[in-house]
Amino acid sequence: MDKWTKEQKITIMVVVITSFITTFTGSALNLSIPGIGNEFDVSAGLVGWLVTGYTLAVAAFSVPLGRLADVTCRKNVLVTGLSIFVVCCIVTVFASSMTMLMTVRIIQGIGASMIFSTNTAVLISAFPGSMRGRVLGYSIAATYVGLSAGPVIGGIMNHNLGWRSIFVLTGILGVSALVAAIKGLKAVKAESSGHSLDVPGNLLYVAFIVSLMYGLSEIAKGLLPAGLVALGIVLGIVFVWRELKAEEPAVKVSMFREKLGYTFSNIAALMNYGATFAIGYLISIYLQVVMEYSSQTAGLIMISQPVVMAVLSPVMGRFSDKLSPFKMSSLGMVFCAVGTFMFIFVGRDTSLVYIIAALLITGLGFSLFSSPNTNAVMSCVEEEDYGVASSILATMRSIGHTLSMVIVTILVTAFLSSMPLAEAEPAGLIKVINTSFIIFTLICVAGAIISLKRK
Repeated sequence: MDKWTKEQKITIMVVVITSFITTFTGSALNLSIPGIGNEFDVSAGLVGWLVTGYTLAVAAFSVPLGRLADVTCRKNVLVTGLSIFVVCCIVTVFASSMTMLMTVRIIQGIGASMIFSTNTAVLISAFPGSMRGRVLGYSIAATYVGLSAGPVIGGIMNHNLGWRSIFVLTGILGVSALVAAIKGLKAVKAESSGHSLDVPGNLLYVAFIVSLMYGLSEIAKGLLPAGLVALGIVLGIVFVWRELKAEEPAVKVSMFREKLGYTFSNIAALMNYGATFAIGYLISIYLQVVMEYSSQTAGLIMISQPVVMAVLSPVMGRFSDKLSPFKMSSLGMVFCAVGTFMFIFVGRDTSLVYIIAALLITGLGFSLFSSPNTNAVMSCVEEEDYGVASSILATMRSIGHTLSMVIVTILVTAFLSSMPLAEAEPAGLIKVINTSFIIFTLICVAGAIISLKRK
């Protein structure tokens, strides 16, 4: 086993904690929405924007702030993001109105975007290339545990301690990471320090992402969201056209054309997240509505997936340093396809063993895909672009999550007339689940084919 320096150990600790809390705080609130709505006397739809607003902020600002980190100092941007995140946790605990809570959550999303845009870059800069996949495995494991275990742990904490306890926990973890980052990480000037930030390009990017993701999030609510999606697509095209002509672009769009491995790896990430994010949402409701388990029991069953991911992601990351990360991530997509295919056949009489087996297979697929795919992406770029490259991956994750839920929303509207899934009849719920996973399986298969096209 390689001997790590003190700085490397601190870097791993900071990255693991930040990867966990930034995803955990977004997913842990899902089961707290009814309680928050009752406390502030607002609708569940409005409370849902505590999650959506956070996700939007992360997606919109990750690339601009990743560029800022690339041209200044990544440690400073990371520390600033952590500071904002922690302060927002403290303020949220004492929030006295829904307006205040939503404002703080959006600001917290901006802080999280600073973390997303720097922690991967800081991590791989601290280790030699021969260890990149291995250390990325720890970061990916923490990210997936935060995403998948968030609803489970958050639900338990909300039930026993109230929703504010979620922010107490993330605040305490955030403070520990902040202290470690300030004391243990070196403030090194970025490779591209002194280069332009391309402010107009970054503003155009923010407008493009906000329009697209907001429109997608509300797509079932009429013509205005559809118009915003169209506007987002137009702004995206204008952004690409402008960046191809810019001397110092915010995003080197030309790299997508010149390096197919980089392009296909990002597309594969988008498709993987788009096909798998809704698994936790759909299956947790299935376990409660159809199989009639309590929310706590359902959470304990669901946690089998993130356990596999947490254990295997570092292992798969280590293998990707020795084997082809492109082939490994392609195999991961195949396992995800097998898992989503199994979920197509769930019904009233499906055994719990079958459900857990499908969760374990998708967990294995996540492990095989994520660390190697991130390794593949980062191996395609120079160190001066690490911040933007990791930010683009984070944006792929956010858009993928949104698309996954858009698919579910459209199917719920088609089959259940927008009735909440938790209130649906088992037959209707099963129809939504079966149809969703047919679509998700097709996306996984397409993603596997795209992954195999990489060089």
